[in-house]
Amino acid sequence: MSTAAILKMASSRRTANILTVRPATLILPSRAYATDLHRPPPPRAQPEVETFSGTSRPRPYHIKHPPTRELPRIKKRWPVLAGAVVLGVAGWAAFMAYVTNQEKISSSVVRQIMRSVREDAQLREVIGDAIRPQPEWWLNGDPMIHGKISQLQGNVDVSFRIRGSKGSGTLYFTSIRKDKGLPFTILRFKVICDDGNVILVDAKPS
Repeated sequence: MSTAAILKMASSRRTANILTVRPATLILPSRAYATDLHRPPPPRAQPEVETFSGTSRPRPYHIKHPPTRELPRIKKRWPVLAGAVVLGVAGWAAFMAYVTNQEKISSSVVRQIMRSVREDAQLREVIGDAIRPQPEWWLNGDPMIHGKISQLQGNVDVSFRIRGSKGSGTLYFTSIRKDKGLPFTILRFKVICDDGNVILVDAKPS
């Protein structure tokens, strides 16, 4: 083999070695184990053990955790509830009284009483003509009828204010029925005027 051929073969081998890629060497991190860490030496003296003779009692929360600010006072609610109950009962009582008074005004007994009063000549001389029940402002112009009207039980006992063109007074009417089916018997039918005169109404309600 000639010298030129040997040099050519050597150069080709060098080129092949240069083009060959060698893998990089991997560097693995070192591992540290718990046994390798530095530990403090064990204590020479044993810790003191505290013993208790009684059962454990937890301390109040506010002792362990004192409040940083004053707690707000809780407002009592029972006065508001009591006031609401009183107002409700008073309103219901006023409503029932108004309804009952309206029933008395529209009853046939009151209408018959007023018819008899207007026909009484002696009463017209004292309190004048145009006799009518006296209106009340707190009842929106309606009269206030006191007493009870119970025709089924045979008991009528009422009183109310009346007025005429000359004056006014208070009318009293009481009537009972002794037995079922019998007519009513008038026990009291009079008007006490504001000037002191007492007028007995002779006319009977029809």
